Amino acid sequence: MKVLEVMNVDKTYGSRENKVHALKDVSFNVELGEFSAIVGASGSGKSTLLNLIGGLDIPTKGKIVIRDHDIAKLTRKELTIFRRRNIGFVFQNYSLMPVLNVYDNTALPVTFDQGKYVDHAYIKELLKELGLWEKRRSYPSELSGGQQQRVALARALANKPALILADEPTGNLDSRTTIEVMGLLKASCKKYNQTILMVTHNEAIAQTCDRIIRIEDGRLYDGEREFYAKGGEVR
Repeated sequence: MKVLEVMNVDKTYGSRENKVHALKDVSFNVELGEFSAIVGASGSGKSTLLNLIGGLDIPTKGKIVIRDHDIAKLTRKELTIFRRRNIGFVFQNYSLMPVLNVYDNTALPVTFDQGKYVDHAYIKELLKELGLWEKRRSYPSELSGGQQQRVALARALANKPALILADEPTGNLDSRTTIEVMGLLKASCKKYNQTILMVTHNEAIAQTCDRIIRIEDGRLYDGEREFYAKGGEVR
């Protein structure tokens, strides 16, 4: 079952002599339960791609479909609601609310969704699964970097989204905590049949994922076959 379809996507910034082609004819699908890594050098277009999939920007050309919704066709209000209900974000800098404790940070996406029931049993299960239940009343400033990233992961899972987008989720962590967080991501993917798309510059981390999607100069080639989108040339 396809959760995400990226079809012939271009992204251009600026105009004339200042025109920059950030993405060029990018196409791929992501299946339910798949844990994929997007890798590429700095400036290759991987973060631009993640922003487009997350509805934080719109393609210049092509379309992005999540759960059968072409997100570019949604109004701003519709997109805000759709993103809240269908996409979980995990960032390198955690992006936790400093005035909220672990439990409230985790439940935040659900409480934003007016009228949606907060499944407290599920939040408790998440926090226990991620080793955070004993820290549920602690604030972000009282947690280690690894614990903060685990809270960010719990928050991303709280709404049972179609897709989790993780942007360099281990970038600020030491090697031991990186291994721990990657293990938790993989375990969560399997237990909740969750679909994860992760941007990373770390090749070793990428190799632990189900699939690697590589980007070079805005073009995509995918997996071991290194299939370039333009022209379908197999290298």
